[in-house]
Amino acid sequence: LVNNAGGALGADPVASADPEHWRTMYETNVLGTLNLTQALLPKLEASGDGTVVVVSSTAGLSTYEGGAGYVAAKHAEHVLAETLRLEIVGKPVRVLEIAPGMVKTDEFALTRFAGDTEKAAKVYEGVAAPLTADDVADSITWAVTRPSHVNIDLMVLRPRAQASNTKVHREL
Repeated sequence: LVNNAGGALGADPVASADPEHWRTMYETNVLGTLNLTQALLPKLEASGDGTVVVVSSTAGLSTYEGGAGYVAAKHAEHVLAETLRLEIVGKPVRVLEIAPGMVKTDEFALTRFAGDTEKAAKVYEGVAAPLTADDVADSITWAVTRPSHVNIDLMVLRPRAQASNTKVHREL
């Protein structure tokens, strides 16, 4: 079972953020993860060797200006994974969380900036090698192919140029 990634909408400060964007991000990231996990968890337990993968974000681990709605949703998703792990300990299901940082995809920044290609391009401007969707997929594959007694509680992925959510080396 692989749960959700992405869904950032807007980069407005808290004082002027669109509550509908927040609602959508929360419903997608938190309630989407909850619904899918609830639907499949009984089957994973019955299999005798299940794995739940939550694709969260480094936004779920630390905050940044203009990202409060997405950060709040990803923090909730991170806590959902941690809590689920506690609640099902002793059952034959592991809970893995993969938290990517800067991943350049065709849609992430475009979604965040409502299709504004200029704003979207600035996110990755000067970054020599942001992560790709393939990098994230490869990391998930590695994590889920560890022996079933090995649980990767949390794997944080960032490109080498990104030290934190707010510190990125750019060659301009």
